[in-house]
Amino acid sequence: MQKILVIDDEESIRELLKDFLETKGFKITLAADGESGLEYLKTDKFDLILLDLMMPGMSGLDVLRETTLKKINTPSIVITAHASVQTAVEAMKFGAFDYITKPFNLEKFYIAVKRALDVSTLQEENTSLKKELQKKYNFNKRALDRIIGNSVPIQNVIKFIDKIADTDSTVLITGESGTGKELVAKSIHYDSSRSKNAFIPLNCAAIPKDILESELFGHEKGAFTGAINTRIGRFELANNGTLFLDEIGELAPALQVKLLRVLQEQEFERVGGIKTIKVDVRIISATNKDLEKAVEDGTFREDLYYRLNVIPFQLPPLRAMKEDIPFMMEHFITHLSKRKGKEPPIISKDSMNCLVNYKWPGNVRELENLIERLLILKEGETVNPEDLPDRLVDKQPLGKGTMKGKVLSSDGIDLNIMLDEIENNMIIQALDLSKGVKSKAASLLGLNRTTLIEKMKKKAIHFNT
Repeated sequence: MQKILVIDDEESIRELLKDFLETKGFKITLAADGESGLEYLKTDKFDLILLDLMMPGMSGLDVLRETTLKKINTPSIVITAHASVQTAVEAMKFGAFDYITKPFNLEKFYIAVKRALDVSTLQEENTSLKKELQKKYNFNKRALDRIIGNSVPIQNVIKFIDKIADTDSTVLITGESGTGKELVAKSIHYDSSRSKNAFIPLNCAAIPKDILESELFGHEKGAFTGAINTRIGRFELANNGTLFLDEIGELAPALQVKLLRVLQEQEFERVGGIKTIKVDVRIISATNKDLEKAVEDGTFREDLYYRLNVIPFQLPPLRAMKEDIPFMMEHFITHLSKRKGKEPPIISKDSMNCLVNYKWPGNVRELENLIERLLILKEGETVNPEDLPDRLVDKQPLGKGTMKGKVLSSDGIDLNIMLDEIENNMIIQALDLSKGVKSKAASLLGLNRTTLIEKMKKKAIHFNT
């Protein structure tokens, strides 16, 4: 049963509203003046306030001012026999939902009450949903609690988040695939003054190019075939919050121009629309591509790059944080076993050594996926090196003409997979030895530089020194 507080100094009006609204199924509380009305608001929660404007002592406007100061977000409808444009403006300025003059038609009055209660319900649902999302994704804590590890690179990430979270500057996060770029973007948002508003992610590479514009800016009904309703885009959804544009390097040139305009003007039009919509959105973008190279190649606009790259940050790969791997393992095992209702496996010392010494080309995402696999296959059991994928166990340096440690069993092998793993390991080792200098790495492998780069692209191997 929804609860309504009626504050009016006229007893006849209070009783009239009480009798009428109780027949509609509401629970009514009556207050004869502003002071007693505020006392009720301190001790109880209401879905709507019906408030007389002109009362002796504390007026209706005074009550509205107090509810605003005390951050009481209950919708209110002002009722008065002394209507004027000035008092209406004042009431709305202090948060009144609607303004009704005496005498009034009860059925029309009831429509206004229902409208205000619908808004109240939506506000409650919105607050509840935000709390659920924060609980689900554990973003009610600070970045220090969300990002696992004690290494210098991890501490640098945390310091970076703390330093720039409460600015409104655009941020460009770079790094290999799987390093946690979206996690850092969320941490920046939820540690900022925008945290009570929406964090809206969009992967520019995951959405077909012909509908990406509509995803970003929305569209009007009838804007194109299939546009049967008006749709709000990600920019509108992120208003007063943060828009995270992942894989920004995949954005088509035409959309780069439109994005640049929004960054400059903070306004846009929906697809098929003529109304200019103003927004206040912080942009955080991310990519595993070399955007400077893309600018040189002419595939990414230079002016957009400099707009996005106000605060750049490169995330370290997992292989640069080997001492954090045991902490991350423990975190993922605890989190995933609880979520899936399974007994956590025990990682043996030898297995942990294998995991720490592995290069992790897929970074943290690859580590999390491995833990999920082990949780299913080795629930409650000890994980030994033979339980791990071959690519993690084989630490034998592979030089010219050697395949020691590889024995063909009666079960056979998948030669293509094995050769692919060997090639991956050789490329990563060559890049390690050459400190990322591709021409030197290619020379170590007996390849030319362009062949090495093509292989790295095909295998999604990214190397940051």
